[in-house]
Amino acid sequence: MMFSRQRYSSFVTPTPLPAGDCLVIGFLGGLEAWDARDQGVRKVALALRARNLSGLHVETVEEKKRKLALELIRRSFDRDGDGVLDERERRSVRVILYGMSFGGAAVVKLARQLAAIDVPILLTVQVDSVGATDHIIPANVAMAANIYQTDGLFVRGERTIRAQDPSKTAILGNFRFAYQDRHIDLSAVPWYKLACRVAHSKMNADPQVWALVEELIVSAAVPSLSDREPSAIAGGFS
Repeated sequence: MMFSRQRYSSFVTPTPLPAGDCLVIGFLGGLEAWDARDQGVRKVALALRARNLSGLHVETVEEKKRKLALELIRRSFDRDGDGVLDERERRSVRVILYGMSFGGAAVVKLARQLAAIDVPILLTVQVDSVGATDHIIPANVAMAANIYQTDGLFVRGERTIRAQDPSKTAILGNFRFAYQDRHIDLSAVPWYKLACRVAHSKMNADPQVWALVEELIVSAAVPSLSDREPSAIAGGFS
């Protein structure tokens, strides 16, 4: 954990983006730094960058920094440079949001902010999402997925997400991962993170969780590169 140091200058995505390019934004959990390499959200971002997929741009954002994400989205698709997204630019937006814990809740909060200005979202993915109303996915989201665990005593992810408008949003699945009979190495996790959230920490350290997140993103952003169903990837969920 650390105090936030993220600024807009932390982003490496060149703006505006060429037509057809996709912007992926991952939200870290509460108090986690945007570039924390031990966090699953950041690991997915680095893995996606390493794949060098044409037209795919990936950034990570701290949970409290939704304003930075909004600014990045605006600059990425404001191709005439007038400071606002007009109707044509909004129709061209290709954005994917994912996040864990409070970052999962931030995904839904940002989706609602984008809905208010009529900006569409290709996909949202929540991992052990912690928020008051993060189970309702707004109608500007085309596809949504939820990954969670129920083994934690104090921290448990949202069990079931649902579409505000099922005719607009496809729920790809509510994928439950169980850890009572699975060993996940937590030797590198600080004691204070394990005090009340062992299962939550296991999700963060579980490679199967993040392999599922990565393939959900690739399937939505570059469909021709992945012909597997999400359920075929999620070997650890029940």
